[in-house]
Amino acid sequence: MSHYPVYLDLRNRPCFVLGGCGMAEEKVRGLLESKARVTVISQDLTDELTRMAAEGRIDWISRRFRRGDLRNAYLVIVVGQPPAVTDAVWEETRGRNVLVNTLDDVPHCDFIAPSIVRRGDLTVAISTGGKAPVMAVRLRQRLERELGEEHAKFLELAGRVRKPLAQLWPDFATRKELWYRLIDSDVIHLLRRGDEATAINRFEEILGVRPEASA
Repeated sequence: MSHYPVYLDLRNRPCFVLGGCGMAEEKVRGLLESKARVTVISQDLTDELTRMAAEGRIDWISRRFRRGDLRNAYLVIVVGQPPAVTDAVWEETRGRNVLVNTLDDVPHCDFIAPSIVRRGDLTVAISTGGKAPVMAVRLRQRLERELGEEHAKFLELAGRVRKPLAQLWPDFATRKELWYRLIDSDVIHLLRRGDEATAINRFEEILGVRPEASA
């Protein structure tokens, strides 16, 4: 099977997690980072999920899954559930445009969840097609060591110059060349060592526009 890589916009989308274990907690964290509206269906929760529910960050249905629970779902993640539950979820969601991921059960998945590295607006997703998730984890750990907050800062500054850069250089090919010159310069190194002022000067020297202060 060849999967099509895609990033979903889950903002305010109703997403469900069946299970309350540590792995379910990890899935919930990822959904919350994507600004989804998360409901957990489980009799028991980890301490952290319990806190999330108490703080109103997630909704908690404190019982086993029942048919009909997913009628408003956009996306469902099933973690550590018996086959009867997995089958019921799969049956309920077919033909309703609901995306389902069942942990370690590729035949009951509309999508597979990659291992993710986030640095601000930079998101790197790594997948092994469900064959060896541990490889994706190790690659993620390597990238986490190599990609620092300087990459997030670079994207923040880049976002501030995109509009004025397009006004100054209407030709796309010209802008593309300038972006490559910038990213191939020492700007990331400057941000890594905390020299934001010089990095901003480098933006202006190469692109011809200066990142304005964020609002």
